[in-house]
Amino acid sequence: MTGVVHVVGAGLAGLSAATILAERGERVILSEAAAQAGGRCRSYFDPQLGMTIDNGNHLVLSGNRAVQAYLKRIGASDRLAGPAKADFAFADLRDGARWRMRPSDGRIPWWIFQKDRRVPGTTAADYAVLAAFMSRHPGKRMDEVIICSGPLWEKMLRPVMLAVLNTDPAEGSMDLAGAVVRESLALGGMASRPRIAEPTLAAAFVEPALAYLAGKGVEVRLRRSLKAIAQDAGRASSLTFSDGEVALGPDDRVVLAVAPAPAQTLLPGLDAPDDFRAIVNAHFALPEGFDYRAAASMTGLIGAVAEWVFVFHDRISVTVSGADAIVDQDREALARTLWADVAATLGLDETALPVWQIVKEKRATFAATPAQDAKRPAARTALANLVLAGDWTRTGLPATIEGALRSGETAAALAVR
Repeated sequence: MTGVVHVVGAGLAGLSAATILAERGERVILSEAAAQAGGRCRSYFDPQLGMTIDNGNHLVLSGNRAVQAYLKRIGASDRLAGPAKADFAFADLRDGARWRMRPSDGRIPWWIFQKDRRVPGTTAADYAVLAAFMSRHPGKRMDEVIICSGPLWEKMLRPVMLAVLNTDPAEGSMDLAGAVVRESLALGGMASRPRIAEPTLAAAFVEPALAYLAGKGVEVRLRRSLKAIAQDAGRASSLTFSDGEVALGPDDRVVLAVAPAPAQTLLPGLDAPDDFRAIVNAHFALPEGFDYRAAASMTGLIGAVAEWVFVFHDRISVTVSGADAIVDQDREALARTLWADVAATLGLDETALPVWQIVKEKRATFAATPAQDAKRPAARTALANLVLAGDWTRTGLPATIEGALRSGETAAALAVR
């Protein structure tokens, strides 16, 4: 098709759409309001720590189809690091118990019959609850479908689902939780291996995409915000950017890949999620003498404020999902609280607080409840030449990297069609 595709928003959804469109030979102009691409998936040099850090610890799984396709397309398939087998370390800071959950490779869950591979205090029969995740439960909260108590819930399902949904799992959407289980744990350990961007989010997901787009002749315009969309005869007729108005020709199309609030401003009447949950991340410089190679790269915590501890070659990072209760706390107080959990997990000195940084995302993701899920719009809009992209659109997944990339795939397909 001739004409230009204007992709507005250079987060992962926009980058996904733009790279697919460029691959198909479309003329693409990518505009981004911020000074850098990546959206919430970003990295930056932090002068306090003296190193480049990610805004948060974004975990993907080996079975994430869209992640694998995107990284292959932009030549970055080698930018994810993780274990060869599905292996999840946990620690209960209340009683000091430690264990590893190690799903078997294939679809048949032999691991639940092996005491040293399943959650302590559980029996193989307890895992029958996972069958509930294999079917759809439209409009149902998790606590309306399964019993949200017991060792399996407390020591595995709740922490994992909190990370996946960024919402109190009991009130979370069973449909969204089930979609994740069906594409990971239900397929076996080989689809459930944890993967972290290496060396940074930007190096894995953003910089290679920008290089790919440059090689395809795509114009990338940063610090260029979209102010208005004019409509005529059921189409978007012009786009008013911060640097001027652009008239749209009969073959021009628009992929609107911005956050829900600006999307609603640009498209009055658009229904979209309006309830959001926070995430708090903490980054600590490695204490002198600490051997990062001897520690688990990722540990889930029970009975702590910190929920996941990540160990890198240059820092230790902490993620707290659904963090609305702590997001407004004093930064240093937060650092000390989270460091105490890190110290207890890794056998470090709680009183020796290293150089730290706290990163707060107050509106990190939409609340993954049935009510908010119902507000997510489809990619297709009432305007014949404008489609939506974003992890907040109707992807069938929670607000994840995989969901953002899939939304870009959908938007690109519709724009070409």
